[in-house]
Amino acid sequence: MTTDLGPIEIELDGKHAPVTTANFLHYVDTRRLDGITFYRSMHLDWGTPPNGLIQGGQRDPRKLFAPIVHEPTSQTGILHKAGAISMARNAPGTAAADFSILLSDIAGLDAVPDSPNPDLQAGFAAFGHVVAGMDIVRAIWDAPRSSTMGEGVMRGQMLEAPVKILTVRRAPLSPTSPPAQAASTTAAQHP
Repeated sequence: MTTDLGPIEIELDGKHAPVTTANFLHYVDTRRLDGITFYRSMHLDWGTPPNGLIQGGQRDPRKLFAPIVHEPTSQTGILHKAGAISMARNAPGTAAADFSILLSDIAGLDAVPDSPNPDLQAGFAAFGHVVAGMDIVRAIWDAPRSSTMGEGVMRGQMLEAPVKILTVRRAPLSPTSPPAQAASTTAAQHP
């Protein structure tokens, strides 16, 4: 993933989160993530900075594919740790092309199957992690935010100047990847 600020390399886990990974790669392969932006920088009110996430995605409804089936962390085992990539959504089953990259562990995004709250039961769908470029993620997170842009919980979290994602491309798997990695796919920088 090549941004205005530099490259971010992400390894996706197609073995444990096949639906979410296939969806993201469908956007990559059809180049529908080229030219989008990181538009949000969420800073948590607790913990040691950097703590929070950045969010980006395809905002043009004409370029969206159908929403995907939700893959909760209780099913995939991929937790919301620092560097994780996760699908943004409204209700479970509404995720399409918006995603977040975490700067810190945020266990509150993981599924809580025994919660009486359906939203907490489902959590969010993590499907990979950053393997290079966390300094770029941090630079995006540190970018100035608008105090007036955004609605509801997102008010004050919108970047004054969104960071452009120039291109997102697949990178070949390493021939030395262990068998568990063979089902994973990497989205990385390509000129």
